[in-house]
Amino acid sequence: MIRRLIFTAALALPLCAPAQSGEEVPFITTPDNVTLAMLQLAGVGPQDHVIDLGSGDGRIVITAARRFGARGLGVEIVPDLVARSRAAAARAGVADRTEFREQDLFKTDLGAATVVTMYLLPEVNLQLRPALLQLKPGTRIVSHDWDLGDWAPDETLTVDAPDKTIGLEKKSRLHRWVVPARADGLWCGAAGTQLRISQQYQGVQASWQRGSRQWALQGRLDGADLRLLGATATLQARVDGERLHIAAPAVDAMTLARAGGERCPGA
Repeated sequence: MIRRLIFTAALALPLCAPAQSGEEVPFITTPDNVTLAMLQLAGVGPQDHVIDLGSGDGRIVITAARRFGARGLGVEIVPDLVARSRAAAARAGVADRTEFREQDLFKTDLGAATVVTMYLLPEVNLQLRPALLQLKPGTRIVSHDWDLGDWAPDETLTVDAPDKTIGLEKKSRLHRWVVPARADGLWCGAAGTQLRISQQYQGVQASWQRGSRQWALQGRLDGADLRLLGATATLQARVDGERLHIAAPAVDAMTLARAGGERCPGA
């Protein structure tokens, strides 16, 4: 079963063939310095709720609570590892800020997360990608070693991992994404102002029209924050659901609304 071939902060590359439900799968622990680097890359702080998918012995969630004051949930399908995680959290004095569930990660509600961490097989990452893209804009995702296909990371960090027990190269690659807001479509403002956006993950191309003037722009989303650059114009905006708040410098501050069709009302 594919779910049994999951990497985690503590569960790394299985040393055996795909296991069936109920069978034990050997695991390899991720070095503590890599665990710490993942949380630092995500910018975890006391305000965060960390969900670790495939939490193994719980070290990501426990470290997030103990070192950074965050709250966290670890999701793991192996009962013994869940029990070990709970016991480790109690010993670390963070049982009140952590939770560990014996649960299928594909059935886990991720809505409360501000940070999602994972060490999963590439095909599992791709299966999770649609759900990750639906998370609240600004949610940070950090994956150990494996990426999310053609959704390019916002940042990749290589960490020395001399204690890594798999692979010839004693390094780990950590990838961070910030979930982008949905900005694609036509946006309409006063006096015939239009902004048409084409979006591929965090990458954006746009056409801005105001009166008789028109600009081609391109840029990117950082969560809900949008920055677009053109030859003679710059737009900074924030996506708030069906509203786009423009905040200069090329235009006066204004708010645009997402059009329901191909044309702005009254156009």
